[in-house]
Amino acid sequence: MSIFVNKNTRVVVQGITGKEGRFHTAQCVDYGTRIVAGVTPGKGGQQADNISVFNTVAEAALKTKADCSLIFVPPQFAADAIMEAADAGIKLIVAITEGIPIADMMRVKGFLKDKNTRLIGPNCPGIITPGECKIGIMPAPIHTPGGPIGVISRSGTLTYEVVYQLTQKNIGQTTCIGIGGDPVNGTNFIDCLKAFEEDADTKGIVMVGEIGGSAEEEASEFISAYVTKPVVGFVAGLTAPPGRRMGHAGAIISGGSGTAAGKITAMKKAGINVCENLGTFGELCAETFNFSG
Repeated sequence: MSIFVNKNTRVVVQGITGKEGRFHTAQCVDYGTRIVAGVTPGKGGQQADNISVFNTVAEAALKTKADCSLIFVPPQFAADAIMEAADAGIKLIVAITEGIPIADMMRVKGFLKDKNTRLIGPNCPGIITPGECKIGIMPAPIHTPGGPIGVISRSGTLTYEVVYQLTQKNIGQTTCIGIGGDPVNGTNFIDCLKAFEEDADTKGIVMVGEIGGSAEEEASEFISAYVTKPVVGFVAGLTAPPGRRMGHAGAIISGGSGTAAGKITAMKKAGINVCENLGTFGELCAETFNFSG
């Protein structure tokens, strides 16, 4: 099984005619993802690598039965693109775009409250169910189908690193999700943890956090109370100086909160096996998940 996406997910790409949209759409198609349409206002009726382009998401969804949107729209237009997809009845939106203003994302959050839509991102690598579909920009070859580990991460590049180490240990993945590192985003750690806990094929969970905010602490409390499966955790930014943003917009230590040390303490208190040396992540996972290949 998997969470949120599978081989039957039907994807419309917003921004398909742009350079990034066209390139990554081709990568997704090569992986086997069902890209059924593209959307670029003013370019309806055209083709982008044999994929029909529509002017609106509503038209694309009506004619192709798309239930997921992958967004490569520039940041100044991305919030409107997310809301357009939700308004068209799209159930899952994966927003890759980075640099969306916080005020715009606050509008999006308010808009989505009344919609039956899940947002992943923005500023994220996307989501992949190995061997079934890839919706985003993650490098496909590092993933291994067949489970049994679910991966959730705030960091794109660290997602790739931990997945690569899992694969090197012959540990397959059910679904891997990059939730993004912006201060205001959609799907969070707890949403994913709940889904992985309920997924029969997921036997263990990897959670990768970073400095800033309180998401890791809140997730740790949830794990302590509701998650029965073993969890391996990692927090990036142990040596980050206070007051300086590191990477993502949300990765900043403010006052005494959001530190890596505080997050690691919360994780350990919740019974999470915390890796403090990224180079040994695969070994720790193999030990924790009792996986010998």
